Amino acid sequence: QVQLVESGGGLVQAGGSLRLSCAASGISFSITAMAWYRQAPGKQRELVAGITSSGSTNYADSMKDRFTISRDNAKNRVFLQMNSLKPEDTGVYYCKAQVPRIAYWGQGIQVTVSS
Repeated sequence: QVQLVESGGGLVQAGGSLRLSCAASGISFSITAMAWYRQAPGKQRELVAGITSSGSTNYADSMKDRFTISRDNAKNRVFLQMNSLKPEDTGVYYCKAQVPRIAYWGQGIQVTVSS
């Protein structure tokens, strides 16, 4: 059974930082592409950042200078370091694991940035 469990969210003031973590189980993590998405209130879920099994990364344009995605294959975890947070970064952040033809999602974690 595949499980993705996010942690590290919460309330932070604008300009602050948070580090999200996603613990994965039930998949061959080291060969799995991982990603972070977010969904703001009233908006569609959007890609924040992705990382391939080999460590190549991609980011949404609005976040690439502030957010960093990384992975620890030994611990089956993917991280999202978020700096210089803005109120518009508020939303539910989801971890995603992409295996051939199937995407697995975590339950999501709330990030709230106050102005």
